[in-house]
Amino acid sequence: MSSLELETLKKYLSQLHGGKVEILCVGELGKPVEEDKCLDLKGFGYGKPLFIDYEVEGERRNAVLQTMKPDSFGHENPSDRAQNLILAYQTYGKLPRHVKALDLGVFTKKGEMVSLGNFEEFFLLVEKAEGKEYFWDLNRVAERGSLTSLDLERCKALASYAAEIHKVKFNAPNLYRRRIRELIGHGECIMGLIDNYPEKVDFADWEEFKRLEKLCVEWRWKLRGKEHRLSQVHGDFHPWNILFREGLDFTVLDRSRGEWGEPGDDVSCMSINYIFYSLQTAGGWSEPFSRLFETFMETYISLSGDEEILEVLQPFYAWRALVLASPIWYPTLPAEVRRTILNFALNVLETEKFDWKNVGQYLRSR
Repeated sequence: MSSLELETLKKYLSQLHGGKVEILCVGELGKPVEEDKCLDLKGFGYGKPLFIDYEVEGERRNAVLQTMKPDSFGHENPSDRAQNLILAYQTYGKLPRHVKALDLGVFTKKGEMVSLGNFEEFFLLVEKAEGKEYFWDLNRVAERGSLTSLDLERCKALASYAAEIHKVKFNAPNLYRRRIRELIGHGECIMGLIDNYPEKVDFADWEEFKRLEKLCVEWRWKLRGKEHRLSQVHGDFHPWNILFREGLDFTVLDRSRGEWGEPGDDVSCMSINYIFYSLQTAGGWSEPFSRLFETFMETYISLSGDEEILEVLQPFYAWRALVLASPIWYPTLPAEVRRTILNFALNVLETEKFDWKNVGQYLRSR
């Protein structure tokens, strides 16, 4: 947005104050404004604080309009900037001697200014998709102990979908580094998950979680320099977020944590569930889920040509393993399954290149 209409600003302030507003002067905060250019808003841009001198029903007021511009310090996305401004609105007035926040609002694509100051919670309205979650397919495979041709074709379809969306690349090194940084330290990711484990668990001790965390920090540095891998991703590509209808027709749900990321995120998120189901049904690594896992990986690598993914999957597998082993997310899971999942996470973190044809070696205690 490179300009702001004076009438738009006037209308917004009138609605905010519930009375007639006259704007006396506007200008970039901290810079002198020539009298004949006092009401010139053509140079307005995001990130430049705007000083506004105005009257409401004859009473003199002044305010500063603050916006944020994108940067590489965790403010790349509009949602990042919204988070900062919402927090500012909620907290400025609570600190003694701090300037007060008068309102919270958004600029629309039409150049309008809309107040959100009376918000309590945000909501999202989305379309309804038909179908049954993919995990029902996996449940049926577990009950039968065998695969149908449809099971294999759906597995291939999901791998093909992942390979297809990952073809879209984006040159933004700082954004790739951010996604890896968040993988380690975000509340929804590795450190956040560990912090939400109970103080005492019967399948591990805190020294192991500490070791896992340290290994993940080392992986952060191993992935530095892989910025060319930044791709379009789903971000939460698991069997509960996929709705299948007839045959191979499906819809995906609940994309998470941004538009761009590491393809290994999606590949690990889906493929670890084949391991998860195998551990629950067979107590180890065996058919039929081992075949689904290998089908998924073979199809993905063949279509994407991405052999390098085997050198970056490891911390993403550790993250998803922490989800599956968590008593919060899976409260009825047997301790021995949790233990094996943790083995998998620790073992893959100590592996430079993931051997997807020999998963069983990663399930043993060392």
